[in-house]
Amino acid sequence: MTDKIVVFSTCGSQEEARQLAGTLIEKRLAACINITAPITSVYRWKGAVEEANEWLLIIKSRREHFDGIRAALEAAHSYELPEVLAIPVLEGSPNYLAWLEAETK
Repeated sequence: MTDKIVVFSTCGSQEEARQLAGTLIEKRLAACINITAPITSVYRWKGAVEEANEWLLIIKSRREHFDGIRAALEAAHSYELPEVLAIPVLEGSPNYLAWLEAETK
């Protein structure tokens, strides 16, 4: 297993997705962030089933930056309860992992 992670977060607009991604890249908390086209999310919120179009951020980083990523997203996000989920990267291309390491120092 590596010390690298992929963090998922959704937001309600492409503009917000770009702003959040820019913040994380500028702070060197992430090496790369993919922003997906609108996705449809179905979820339960405050007792009701909701459906919304969202943009998914796929954030590539290192485990040691998770708390900083979480704090930055929670501070700048428009959602009351933003999604911030990290998944470990078990293996990866050595060259890509080295680049990711260098970009998040």
